[in-house]
Amino acid sequence: MSMKLNTRNAGVRLLLVLSVPWLFACSSPPPERAPVPDYTTEEDASRPVPDAPLLTGAQSVLSAVADALGSRDYETALALFDQLESDGVLSSGILLLKASVLGSAGKAGEGRTIAERIVSEEPDNTEALYVLSTLESALGKEREQKAALERLLRIEPNHARALVALGDAALRARSLSTAASYYDRALAAEPDNGDALVGRAGVYRYQRNPKQAETLLNRAVVLYPQWTRPLTDRARLYEGAGFYTDALNDLDSAQKIDGNDYWIALDRGIVLVDLGRKEEALAEFDRAIAMDPDIFFPYVYRAGIRDDFGNFEGAEQDYAVLTRLNPEYYFAFEGVGIHKMRKGLWAEARDNFMEAYKQSPDTTSYALLASLCWMRAGRLQDPRSFLAQALRKVKRDSLDYAVLRLYQDLSGDGDVAARLDRETDATLKAQMLYYLASYYDVRGNTALANRYYAQIHEMGRQPIIEWRLNEMIMEERNLKAL
Repeated sequence: MSMKLNTRNAGVRLLLVLSVPWLFACSSPPPERAPVPDYTTEEDASRPVPDAPLLTGAQSVLSAVADALGSRDYETALALFDQLESDGVLSSGILLLKASVLGSAGKAGEGRTIAERIVSEEPDNTEALYVLSTLESALGKEREQKAALERLLRIEPNHARALVALGDAALRARSLSTAASYYDRALAAEPDNGDALVGRAGVYRYQRNPKQAETLLNRAVVLYPQWTRPLTDRARLYEGAGFYTDALNDLDSAQKIDGNDYWIALDRGIVLVDLGRKEEALAEFDRAIAMDPDIFFPYVYRAGIRDDFGNFEGAEQDYAVLTRLNPEYYFAFEGVGIHKMRKGLWAEARDNFMEAYKQSPDTTSYALLASLCWMRAGRLQDPRSFLAQALRKVKRDSLDYAVLRLYQDLSGDGDVAARLDRETDATLKAQMLYYLASYYDVRGNTALANRYYAQIHEMGRQPIIEWRLNEMIMEERNLKAL
């Protein structure tokens, strides 16, 4: 999940469970209502601030605040708080609501200042401590968040939302027993607490207990029919178990509730891929990217589908975006490298394979592909020092070593061919046969190279990168299978 989405939405769940009458007193916890989704969008946060409506009476203003929060129009809500301030109506409850809205509007620091002041003035105000904890979380201060929640629980041990928040923190840290304990305490206090049900189901899922997870999610779906998260979590549970149709049904239901939810679009795309419905999946990934172009995941899937559909320019563009969004994802450099080879841009292909090799030095294929691109550009001697370093990372008696040495010395092809004849690992044999064929290609023995390319095609090892590259040559040269 994008950190940007998380922090901008901090405190949203609290906002929509606060009842207007409570704002004046702040003397007891608000009644629990159905929680809202965990996500918001940049579009919500970047809306221009309209003039605050001219309303009479704090109750009317607070009703307008509630309407603004219902549509996640935080800037309008903040403008309405300014009106309350000018009218002199600022109870601690109203100030806490403003602090939470500031957190949701990406101004958690300002909200934290308000919440801290109320806590200092009212040290036993549990809602102030809870709001403070959400703002600490939005600022990435997990230790301070935990301290505020633990202080709250010393005052009110059965505060369900605080227990859930601590459970969520433990679940993020994969401390499953601790998370389960907090969720169980929350459910003992409030058996219908939606967040506790979903959180506890998450623990069961990580503990590989899908039946218990499904039971709790089923309950949450019934209790909160307009909340998407139980549906999306259950869909992920079904998807992980291979029940793709059931997963898609849940995601369809969730999308009817919120058609502009990024994560629902992404999850639908993934399940549609599982079902082999790639054109529909592509449309969902397009929608997700349009909603937020800075999140990594949909580009991975879209690049693969575009490759499958022969949209090579589009696939290369997606791989290039991936290299910027997540430079540690070396498969993206592999993807760019393949498409640069397709276009004969050998230097650019080499650089991408070298970047992939830098991040995955155990993948001999990347070292060989970088060297091959060097040689295809007519620079046969240039990769020698690079190959000398690569040779130190593989076993001297391995087939990988023999092929790397062939590329370094530009001799010894007979030995490599003999070793390939004896190789029993069909995948490794297909990989290294491609590099022997490419060696002959570079050295001008095209007929022998083509014979090997055809042999590789017959071996049918489709998952490996060398298969894709081999198929490119088969198509380009109109080679026939053996």
